[in-house]
Amino acid sequence: MTFDMNDVEPQKTGELIPGGTFAKVAMAIRKGGTDGQAEIDRGLLKASNAPGSDVLMLDCEFTVTEGPHARRKFWQMFTVQGGKVDEHGVSIGWKISKSTFRAMIDSALGLDPADMSEAAKAKRILRGLADLNGITFVAKIRIEPSEDPRYGDSNKLDRVVLPSEPEWRKVMDGEVVPASPSTRARPKSPAPAAQPAWNQAAPAQPPAQAAAPAWAGAGASTPPQPASKPAGPAWLNS
Repeated sequence: MTFDMNDVEPQKTGELIPGGTFAKVAMAIRKGGTDGQAEIDRGLLKASNAPGSDVLMLDCEFTVTEGPHARRKFWQMFTVQGGKVDEHGVSIGWKISKSTFRAMIDSALGLDPADMSEAAKAKRILRGLADLNGITFVAKIRIEPSEDPRYGDSNKLDRVVLPSEPEWRKVMDGEVVPASPSTRARPKSPAPAAQPAWNQAAPAQPPAQAAAPAWAGAGASTPPQPASKPAGPAWLNS
């Protein structure tokens, strides 16, 4: 038996997506084994490994779907429960995540963020966080400096680009938008402890997940009319 390596994808260079890049991305949720509150969220969440922490997170993988950085990936966690709370006892991390998730829906479906019509509100209702799996939207990507000298910098979601922004239409039309890096100060790194040379290398990127289903890339600038009680999110019914 032989193994033909000629048709294997070339090794990745490890270079990051340039900071400030605008791109269409598809989000896939990597199950963490902990149940969420909704029926469809069983086994969906990931518990923090910090001692004594009650934080539950959504472990997400983002894949650039088109353009010069197509098929490039980055990963990010979103707090959905626990952690620091506000004066009303509500998780601050969850409030931030909810705002991001709503922006993803608006970007994916071409909804005006100010549109609070019954039709628009119906499209923002989820059966559970699992409904966000496969959503495709326009993102601005940043480079997050590492706080630990043993590890390299990484790409993260800077923000979701909304239909009210000029970059959204350009990306949706397939145009390459010049990168616009955000100004962020690099955190001070603590002095590294002495350790063997082989522990100095940056770890490998997490393994790539299977490509999202074809319908995950079908973000539309003019979303279809929703049913009175959709069985799932609008991007799953398009």
